Amino acid sequence: MKPEVSDWLQNNYFSAAQPVLKNTAGIYPLILASQQGRSDVVNFLIEQNAALDVIDQYGNNALWAACYADSSDCINALIHAGIDINHQNSASGATVLIFAASSGREKVVEQLLAAGADPELKTHDDFTALDLASTRKTLKLISQLVKSGD
Repeated sequence: MKPEVSDWLQNNYFSAAQPVLKNTAGIYPLILASQQGRSDVVNFLIEQNAALDVIDQYGNNALWAACYADSSDCINALIHAGIDINHQNSASGATVLIFAASSGREKVVEQLLAAGADPELKTHDDFTALDLASTRKTLKLISQLVKSGD
């Protein structure tokens, strides 16, 4: 284990002996590392067989946290590891694509679409990523894909 990863685990109250387990605050290291854009830690945790289906108190997975952080490296690592790219949080039914589109994260939207995120999934209120797109570029990216039927 690299010293930077060991330090991160210790500083965030995770066990070096069992690095994929929650800390005393109930936080999963994979989610926190993703939220902080720490691709070195995310890759280490993936190598340690961290569960990819863990969720935070809001019903979001580590991919959501990586998208929140706008961390392309973390997003790539999680997608390549097999995380559910179309996970819908229990509170609103939003996916990471819906979140990224609605918050203007254009590069994240491009990355998610290229990786196969489903632009037609809907929130509990019946909104898609296209409905909630907050920038012209995001609107164009998603609408081209929806129109082409890919």
